[in-house]
Amino acid sequence: MMERRRTVHEGSESRNARIATSAGGRGHAADGGWASFAGKRILLLQGPVGPFFSRLARDLRRAGAQVWKVNFHAGDQMFFPGGHTWRGPMAAWPAWLERHLAAWQIDCVMLFGDCRPVHQAARTVCQRHGVPVGVFEEGYLRPNHLTFEWGGVNANSTLPRDAQALVGATPAGPSWPRPQGTAPVVPVPPTFWRMALWAMLYFAAGALFAWRFPHYIHHRPLELVQALPWLRSAWRKPLRARAQRALLPRLTGAESGRWFLLPLQVHNDSQVLHHADTGGVAGFIASTIASFARHAPPDCLLVIKHHPMDRGYRDYRALVAGEAERHGCAERVLCLHDQPTLLLLQHCRGVITINSTVGLSALGAGRATKTVGRAFYDMPGLTYQGPLHRFWHEAPQAAPNRALWLALERTIMTRALLNGSFYRRVVRGSATGLAMAPPPIPTHMPGSPAAWAPVPLTGSSTAPQPAALVA
Repeated sequence: MMERRRTVHEGSESRNARIATSAGGRGHAADGGWASFAGKRILLLQGPVGPFFSRLARDLRRAGAQVWKVNFHAGDQMFFPGGHTWRGPMAAWPAWLERHLAAWQIDCVMLFGDCRPVHQAARTVCQRHGVPVGVFEEGYLRPNHLTFEWGGVNANSTLPRDAQALVGATPAGPSWPRPQGTAPVVPVPPTFWRMALWAMLYFAAGALFAWRFPHYIHHRPLELVQALPWLRSAWRKPLRARAQRALLPRLTGAESGRWFLLPLQVHNDSQVLHHADTGGVAGFIASTIASFARHAPPDCLLVIKHHPMDRGYRDYRALVAGEAERHGCAERVLCLHDQPTLLLLQHCRGVITINSTVGLSALGAGRATKTVGRAFYDMPGLTYQGPLHRFWHEAPQAAPNRALWLALERTIMTRALLNGSFYRRVVRGSATGLAMAPPPIPTHMPGSPAAWAPVPLTGSSTAPQPAALVA
């Protein structure tokens, strides 16, 4: 037993040695790029809907990495055929993962979204054994970027959380969209129709073959009917745009500067479910309208903007109308769909959000921003720190500190964003079509060193070692 444990511990040490080698002065590899993953052993878990993770595996393999993939239901299998399949109960997943991290001598794990049940458990296992976890997510600054961070994203991000640390960690240089030492940003064309098609296929496959995965718990409902809202969204999009065309000139003209923007999030967004205590999106709407009616200046409007990705799933117009009527402010509360967010931010007085990335765009536009959930950008000097009932009157004096915002913006751009999209390629020369590769595997995880201190993996060094996937 002692010999077996020593062999596995040596495997952990060899993993650290492989990572240190790539990070310690191999020219191009040390600076990043796909070459930094040469010789690495990488495990992929769930990715976004569509073929992005299959393409990611191809880019990693072309760079000389070995890649493993675990699928959890038929939707995963549709877009990544040939992966290893986990069909066991959730309670057994951590032990299975722990054994295979050792058997495959994994250098890092990559996944999309860190709040999915299988990913929460995976992060816990990886933290315990010092295996770096790279997390993909929709872009903090959109539409030309996606998010990638080592350790966690959103409220789990390892980005600095206070002004002193933020400014100290930020090199001087030009601001986004072209930080110092980077190439110009490649624009990302619209992606809605591709994402909608892939989402319909993903949910349909997952629902039709759910019987093959009896223990699987999806982070969102996985039923055949989940494909239908994307069809509903497709026909609602032009209808709502036409019906509300007259609102935009009003909000950017006579009413400019006299209204507050309330951008909604997807009803089952992990940010809402795991990093907020608002009673969901519906509770957020109700409480904000109540506060607005009691405390906002009487000449101001509240504009509630529906999330475009929730268009086919939820319609909050009846709720908004009912709450506004109940609180006596029906004429001052408006619903908005499919209007350009960046333009709206130029004309609103302030923004109230749970913890949406729209909050980052609001800070960039110099707008007073109040978060009611937990967000990595919620810090003194950037967001409004007082209670919501005072925000309505104090917003004109609560604009974010410009220097602090530029420091955060540069930090996000250099540490957390990749120019590109999950849903379409923006450059040639790679399978993913990303304009830049993920950063190299860190030798230690950002944040608390103790949380990521390696613990030797237990298990047999003679366990079967399935070949890495040919993606």
